[in-house]
Amino acid sequence: MNKISIGVFAAMLMAGPAAAQSFKATNGVIVRPAGNGFSVTGDGGFGARGIWCAAADYALRNERARNAQRLYISKPRKPGLGQRDPITFTLNPQGLTPVSASILGASLRQKGANLSVGHAIGFCADHKLTRGGRG
Repeated sequence: MNKISIGVFAAMLMAGPAAAQSFKATNGVIVRPAGNGFSVTGDGGFGARGIWCAAADYALRNERARNAQRLYISKPRKPGLGQRDPITFTLNPQGLTPVSASILGASLRQKGANLSVGHAIGFCADHKLTRGGRG
């Protein structure tokens, strides 16, 4: 192998595990494992609904969650305008004080805010409606 081939091969090996851990939710939002939960980056243009959708999609497909299980925010978004840092979710409420998520945007800043997986997956319909049913 020449130097370029070795460099390309090494880069592919290093990127492989990180790329394998990324999950693209039905609305295009990226979700990654994080500690004992999973982290949602971005909102797919749908605000808080897009974030909850991505978390629920990940929980159903990767964590084998049931619709009745609760999604909890374990690491909320920092307060302030324009904050776009990832939000970490978990299916395990241990160490959290559960609080119902009644205002979705505000819920992203509250540790312990939660919705059922079934409720949150319903927000994925926003994506399907605006894209004409295409994934």
